[in-house]
Amino acid sequence: MDDTILSLKTQLLEKEREIAALKKKLHQMEKGNSILTELQEKVTDLSPLKSNAALTNDDIMRYSRQLILPELGVKGQVAISNVSVLVVGCGGLGCPLAQYLAAAGIGRLGLLDYDVVELSNLHRQVLHSELTQGQPKALSAAQAISRLNSTVQCVPYHLQLSRENAIQLVQQYDIVADCSDNVPTRYLVNDACVLTGKPLVSASALRMEGQLTVYNYRGGPCYRCLYPSPPPPETVTNCSDGGVLGVVPGIMGCLQALEVLKIASGQGSSFEQQLLMFDGQEGRFRSIRLRPRQAECAVCGETPTVKELQDYEQFCGSAATDKCQRLNLLTKEQRVSVQEYRAILESSAPHLLLDVRPKVEVDICHLSTSTNIPLASLEDKKAEHITLLKDAVSKLKQQMNMESQVPVFVVCKLGNDSQKAVQLLEKMSGLEIEQITVKDISGGLMAWAKNIDHSFPQY
Repeated sequence: MDDTILSLKTQLLEKEREIAALKKKLHQMEKGNSILTELQEKVTDLSPLKSNAALTNDDIMRYSRQLILPELGVKGQVAISNVSVLVVGCGGLGCPLAQYLAAAGIGRLGLLDYDVVELSNLHRQVLHSELTQGQPKALSAAQAISRLNSTVQCVPYHLQLSRENAIQLVQQYDIVADCSDNVPTRYLVNDACVLTGKPLVSASALRMEGQLTVYNYRGGPCYRCLYPSPPPPETVTNCSDGGVLGVVPGIMGCLQALEVLKIASGQGSSFEQQLLMFDGQEGRFRSIRLRPRQAECAVCGETPTVKELQDYEQFCGSAATDKCQRLNLLTKEQRVSVQEYRAILESSAPHLLLDVRPKVEVDICHLSTSTNIPLASLEDKKAEHITLLKDAVSKLKQQMNMESQVPVFVVCKLGNDSQKAVQLLEKMSGLEIEQITVKDISGGLMAWAKNIDHSFPQY
């Protein structure tokens, strides 16, 4: 008898839960019908469009909050659903851009990236997660987009954009969004868009600042109109070199999404001849007017010389990657490997180790025997740091009773700034400071962490 009562009570609880779930579903349906009625009343003047719009009840519910915008409406939403966008780069810019385009109901979304998800990406690349580390970024982003909006056609491309595939890819899409972080890819994407007649929504972010503009749209300039020649490779800084606060590319990626949706819905863009600049430190936006399309532009001008895609890495003198660039400014004789420097340490040979990274990086990690004098201080010949260097060289020479030149080894994160420092110090030797012999530690502290001390932090 007790078992029967217990069984009946269990069944009763299950039925009560079912009734509660049905009541909740009924409430949602009634609420949905109310919103549908409101929307249908607002779009009665577009009733002829509804038969062609193919907006289902689910579509109307999903996009209801933007459908009721006078600037968008049913016509704009239908236009968005019929537009395809190629996102070049699924990183700090591409992730929020793709997320909001998918949420808004863009028709087809191409996600292109050659890289895989790493732990250092996650503070800004919000479509990826700890669980997708090691996966191709394009696939990781596509999976996240599918979970957000399964009605969006999402096409991942795990490949490097190149002169061989760019035209074929770009011509399949209506709008292109450049979310890359390197100069060769910017020229490549620009030229491909001009040659195929596609508008290009471009943004960048570094440290606490961002920029956005729209190229090749409604008679406006292209990227080459503003930058006919690429900058010297050693002057270019990306996020891996200069750092970035994750929210800054998030802001710029959202602004990219806004401009893409305005173009897709037929509203047009505000930035076909404007550059939007964002200062995250001050919390300010400002816009500057750009010069118009240039008649002498090599790709979009009146007599273009670029009629097919080039070798952009050769053109720019740098690799088409957002990884830190490896400079080769010194001869083999001016450099030592991390293994050779370890041998010098173990032999206790007298020398000065100079760390030329900014103090903020030295605070993250450093070798205990190093003296920090930032490269910028050497370039500007800041008195306090030049004095520090002179004193360190003189002290070492006196302590070791050295008559010969003092050996100085220079280190930085990856061996780029240290090479520049070697060139500067060689010019200073015998002038601002005593005679020294200077060598760069090839690969820098990250090579030290990888090959010598695996417990040394990597960043």
